[in-house]
Amino acid sequence: MDRPLRFGIFLAPFHPSGQNPTAALHRDVELIQLLDRLGYDEVWVGEHHSSGFEIIASPEVFIAHAAARTERIRFGTGVVSVPYHNPYMTAERMVLLDHLTRGRVMLGVGPGSLPTDAAMIGLEPECLRDRLEEGVEAIMALLADEEPVTRKTDWFTLDRARLHLRPYTYPSFEVAVAAVVSPSGPRVAGKFGAGLLSIGATMAAGFDVLALHWNVMEERAAEFGTEVDRAAWRLVGPMHVAETREQAERDVEHGMVDWFRYFQHVAAFPQLAVQGDERDEMIHWIREGGFGVIGTPDDAVAQIRRLLDQSNGFGCFLFLAHEWANPEATRRSYDLIARYVMPHFQGSAVSTLRARDYARSVRPELAAKNLRAVESMTRKHEAERAAKRH
Repeated sequence: MDRPLRFGIFLAPFHPSGQNPTAALHRDVELIQLLDRLGYDEVWVGEHHSSGFEIIASPEVFIAHAAARTERIRFGTGVVSVPYHNPYMTAERMVLLDHLTRGRVMLGVGPGSLPTDAAMIGLEPECLRDRLEEGVEAIMALLADEEPVTRKTDWFTLDRARLHLRPYTYPSFEVAVAAVVSPSGPRVAGKFGAGLLSIGATMAAGFDVLALHWNVMEERAAEFGTEVDRAAWRLVGPMHVAETREQAERDVEHGMVDWFRYFQHVAAFPQLAVQGDERDEMIHWIREGGFGVIGTPDDAVAQIRRLLDQSNGFGCFLFLAHEWANPEATRRSYDLIARYVMPHFQGSAVSTLRARDYARSVRPELAAKNLRAVESMTRKHEAERAAKRH
């Protein structure tokens, strides 16, 4: 393989309303600790302020807590809703987090996904994408630290602003822009040479525009003199795997219906128009439309290969974290993925399979030689004993 595929999760998180939120948040931390031990590469943590289901309001605070309890896994904000914050404060918080984690953070940015979030602070949906681009431009200028930054828009002012700390990561931590279906995310990412978070990669409309989105990235990069890299392209999609498809179907009885009802009746997020009234209908919709996997590790491998073919290559696959199954079955799913799915795309199984195949091919010859060596030593030993007796 030219470049091993990385793996991680995109943690909104999704916790059914009415449950104990403290327990749910600590369950998220425990999941991340498991992923760290299993060798996953990344965790991206969301920012949401309404609807009672996605309950992390500050990804930076959550990341600081979780990073102190892990060893190597990297953390991204998935995403900071840029229009909700002065860009100077966003940059300052991320630089601090970069130092606290010794370089294990990435800044993911977006316009904000829940209209109820924006409505509570008086923002209209029409302004969010323009504000995203304005905010990212200011953040990138601050991180570049080439000269003091002065900007005045209808929503923020920077007056000869300069960060008082340089990032721990040289020259700066990675920045990635969220994309669902529209070209707004790829346009911003290409303009500033940032990575791309394709949150809608497995949705029908999002899947269809994967190659188009990368074309937009390259066109904008050429226009503005930046560079984009497929290694910094992350695709997101949901999966739950078990030893058999039947077991996976039984597992998701735990919480998949609640997850569907949230997107069908609560979250005003029309891009994710999930369909189905009963569990079996929901499973059928997920499978037949290619939205996700409820099956075996082999099904997961097939889904990732499908995405690689459609996109012509990306750098990291992020499993959309959910609680379709109970915690034990969820942990089992991630363990199975680490054991049987990740090696297919990271080259880690190649050497052991090659060693096995070589040993198998020479086994008859070497076994015969070994047997002859044993027989020879046996004869030598018996001859020595016979000589001593005489």
